[in-house]
Amino acid sequence: MERRDFLIGSVLALLGTSTKASPREPIIDIHQHLGYSGRPDDVLIAHQRAIGATTTILLPAGRPATRPSTHGGVANGLQAEALGNEACYRFAKSRRHAFRIGANDVPDLDGAPREIERYLKRGAVVIAEQKFGVDCDSAEMQKIYALAGMYHVPVLMHWQSGMYNYGFERFHKMLDKFPRVKFLGHAQTWWAHIDGNYTDQTTLYPKGPVADGGLTDRYLSDYPNMYGDLSAGSGLNALTRDEDFTRAFLLRHRNKLLFGSDCNDRNGGGPECLGAQIIAAVRRLAPDRQIERQLLYENAKRLFRL
Repeated sequence: MERRDFLIGSVLALLGTSTKASPREPIIDIHQHLGYSGRPDDVLIAHQRAIGATTTILLPAGRPATRPSTHGGVANGLQAEALGNEACYRFAKSRRHAFRIGANDVPDLDGAPREIERYLKRGAVVIAEQKFGVDCDSAEMQKIYALAGMYHVPVLMHWQSGMYNYGFERFHKMLDKFPRVKFLGHAQTWWAHIDGNYTDQTTLYPKGPVADGGLTDRYLSDYPNMYGDLSAGSGLNALTRDEDFTRAFLLRHRNKLLFGSDCNDRNGGGPECLGAQIIAAVRRLAPDRQIERQLLYENAKRLFRL
């Protein structure tokens, strides 16, 4: 048996083939949640392995609060049962090879910058996910942007008209005011605005052809500090609604777009798994292999300094 194995190995070596399995290509998932919709920790770990994520960034909720910015508590847990800073920190502490964390808090709570800074000092790589009912240019949010600048971490924002981060059309003022801070756009309003013809803010998942000149496209083109998070149903809808537009969009912003799943699925595959579907769409629509690797890995590695 040993002689036969030696001969097989020699033949494979001559053919340029290895008997060892090739390692997985790394994928960084920049958008996941601990406790998402009640998902157990071991199921999260299995899910991330199943979609091929080799590094995952966990985005915590802010402290529970009943106030207008959380819509009376609706946004506690980011409206997803997501767990907070301490739970994410404890989970990732012994799993740093596969999990990193963000830092977060409700921006208009007393001591919010101090709470966020506490976890930035403990290794958080992003302030996220900011998903609260506040003006994007409010004094409270500007304190968070300034903190991000001090710690050289990005801020990831959930844009949803009438619900979270009001004033998307004014956000260019913040991009100008904080040019050294990297911002990541995410969610329905962000992705709906790839379309230059988008006007109905109540339509959160628009379908059909995309016209050039959308506000999101302009933010990505005009501001070096604006990036895009491909996660969730909104990201998948944007990728697949007009595939000819998408191919040009991915080429145009190949250095600015990052894979995230934001997926509460428990299997890591199939029609219910947003993460697997987004990865498949990126692989199908990326203009070339290098751009695919940028979107799934290299851009995140650089932005988050992983």
